[in-house]
Amino acid sequence: MVNSDDIHISVEIQQLINAEVAQHYRVIPSAISNNELILYTADSNTNDSLEELEMILGYSIKLMPISEQRISKALSVYYRKNEYKTEDKTVNLNNEDFLENLIFEAKGMSSSDIHFEVYEEEARVRLRIDGLLIEKYRIPKENYLELVNKVKIKANLDITEKRLPQDGRINYSDFDIRVSILPTLHGEKIVMRILGKDASNIDLDQLGFEAEEKEIYLEGVKNTNGIVLISGPTGSGKTTTLYATLKLLNKIRSNIVTVEDPIEYTLKGINQVQLKEDIGLTFTSALRSFLRQDPDIIMLGEIRDAETAKMAIRASLTGHLVLSTIHTNSALGTISRLVDMGVPAFLIAETLNVSVAQRLLRKLCVSCKEVHDFDEKELPRNFNPPHKIKAHYKAKGCEACYYTGYKGRRAIYEVIPVNQELANRIKTDAQNLEQNRIENIEKLSDKAFKLFASGETSLEEVYAILING
Repeated sequence: MVNSDDIHISVEIQQLINAEVAQHYRVIPSAISNNELILYTADSNTNDSLEELEMILGYSIKLMPISEQRISKALSVYYRKNEYKTEDKTVNLNNEDFLENLIFEAKGMSSSDIHFEVYEEEARVRLRIDGLLIEKYRIPKENYLELVNKVKIKANLDITEKRLPQDGRINYSDFDIRVSILPTLHGEKIVMRILGKDASNIDLDQLGFEAEEKEIYLEGVKNTNGIVLISGPTGSGKTTTLYATLKLLNKIRSNIVTVEDPIEYTLKGINQVQLKEDIGLTFTSALRSFLRQDPDIIMLGEIRDAETAKMAIRASLTGHLVLSTIHTNSALGTISRLVDMGVPAFLIAETLNVSVAQRLLRKLCVSCKEVHDFDEKELPRNFNPPHKIKAHYKAKGCEACYYTGYKGRRAIYEVIPVNQELANRIKTDAQNLEQNRIENIEKLSDKAFKLFASGETSLEEVYAILING
């Protein structure tokens, strides 16, 4: 019986069999030579399995018994079961329906994005799961163009256009896919963003707000006018927070209009507009039209430029509540960013109700996380911990978390209300707000350290936030 540590196989070897066969026969491919495929197996009675596998796979098979524990671990790492129940689909590179099957496999693995990338000699497919990319398939370069064309056809794009970027959409019954195609040195790169259609299960109470933060936030969004801004990097959950807010504000007496790129969820009772910059439907032009639609609440997917920022300010001054996102590192940094865009500080002070910054952190798997002694020298040099800790937890990996060491994510928030004191500071010194701490407001770094100290996440996951703290 083979006795080495964890099984490691290349993507090329992994692709020799599909997940259905691997799970059914409980086998893992090890190597191939002269048409002989070597498989690890946990089955001690191998005669019947051997004949069936040779017939299914078309190779001469050699079976190498290993422990049941090690085969279970390897199956969880390389051949996860598809938990998406809408259709029973198995990915097979030799199958004409490879693209369709891949989409449903990614959906079943709770992947947010599918990346198709081509290089000088080969191509690959990667999936983004819990914010990190993992390599899933290698594709022969000669088959890549056919795959690109299939994506273009599904997304109603021009298959003859290979020099310019293209954007499209693929629609399914309960989810959509946004397709972005970008010409690169060796061919076209594709990113497919999987978007949920139904926002009915999004709830503000489940996002991660602490009780006091939620109360401050709700005071800002329940105002009949003004601006609520949510900041953070791409993939930090800003849009989800906005949709949960719209769901709360969606009343029969309110006229709510949104302009988004893309529309990630649909909400009954809300008028949603898809951005189309190629025909002149920008955030700014949509906002101008919205003001003639008698809105009560306006949601802009993102404030990207000075013109949009000034239009949002103007809308809030005329009695509308405006919700939007912006790319900054902190809640106070949002104010400095608006000033940089040319918005007068006194208008920011008059219109901004609440500024929120958020991040998503992966949570350690509770089934396998390991405790270790902690040395404060491991923290970033510029971070002063609010208290000392003697131990911390690290990711290990088990079957429950597919041996990643993490399971699920948690949002952390920095919520700053614009009260009279802060409004006066904005008017006098808006560019230097971040240099002085606001009393009773926990920064993102404080929240991140608190999660780390409690053992809910790892130092690796919070390190970048602590550096900026």
